[in-house]
Amino acid sequence: MSFSSEVKTELSKINNLKNKQEVLAEFLGYLSTANVNKSKICSRFSTSNQYNINRFSKLLNNVNINNYKIEIQGKNYIITFNNSITLSQEYIEINTEQNNLKKAYIRGAFMGGGSINEPKNKYHLEIVFENYDTANLCKEMIEINGIKIKILNKEKNTLLYIKEGEEISKFLALIGANAAVLKFEEIRVVRDMKNNVNRIVNCETANLNKTINTSVLQINTIKQLKKQGKFNSLPDDLKEIANLRLENPNATLDELGNMLKKPIGKSTVSHRFKRLKEYL
Repeated sequence: MSFSSEVKTELSKINNLKNKQEVLAEFLGYLSTANVNKSKICSRFSTSNQYNINRFSKLLNNVNINNYKIEIQGKNYIITFNNSITLSQEYIEINTEQNNLKKAYIRGAFMGGGSINEPKNKYHLEIVFENYDTANLCKEMIEINGIKIKILNKEKNTLLYIKEGEEISKFLALIGANAAVLKFEEIRVVRDMKNNVNRIVNCETANLNKTINTSVLQINTIKQLKKQGKFNSLPDDLKEIANLRLENPNATLDELGNMLKKPIGKSTVSHRFKRLKEYL
C-alpha cells in the first residue's frame, strides 16, 4: 500500500460522523475537488482506496443522499449519486469560521482529490480542485492554520501543493492523520540525516579537490623556477614555503603555515605563493 493510500485509510476511520456540521464540511471538501465529476442529474466519485469509498458512502448517508450506486471498474471504486438536494444552498451555510469545520473541509478535499508522494523519495503533497475559487478557499483555510501552501492554476483545474517536509507534516497533523505523521517524521529524520551526511562528504571532497588542484599549480610554479635557475635567488621566506610545499604536496595552506619556524596564517601563505609566481 502506498503512503498516500495509508493516509487516506487512516482518515477514513476518523469517528466524527455524529457531528452533522463536520460531516457537511467534509462532504463539501470532497465535492470541491476535480475527482468528483458533477452534472445536473448525478455526480460520480472515483478512488482506488476501498476505505475511502466507504467513507464517502457514509457521508452520503449522513447528508440524506441514499440513492447511490457503487461499482468496481478495474482497480477503481466508483460511486454514482443523484443530486437530489440543492447543495449550494444548504451546505454553503456551514459556519466555516469554526476551525474544526475548516479541518473537516480540508480533510474532505484531501480525501477527494489529494495525494502524497512516498516521503523516502521526495516531499510532495497536492490536492486537485475543479476551479481556482474552490482551491483558493481551501488555501486560505490551510494558511489560517499556519501552513505554507502554494497554488497553481492549470488549463483544466487548479492545484494546491506543498514541497517542504515540515509543512507536509503539519498538514497531516491538521487533518487528523496522526499515525501518518509519526511515520512521515521517522522517514524524514533518516532521509534528512542521509542528505546532511552526503552534503558534508561532498563539501569535504570539493575542498580536498581544491587543495590538490592548488597544490599542483604551486608545485608547477616551483619546478619552473628551478628549471629557469631562479629558485636559489628567491627571498628566504619564499624558498622556505616552496620547500615545504614540495615536501608536503597534500597539505592545506593552514597546515603549511603552521609548519614554518615562525607560523603564519593562511592568507599570508597564499600571498607568498602569489609572490612566487611573479618571479616566473
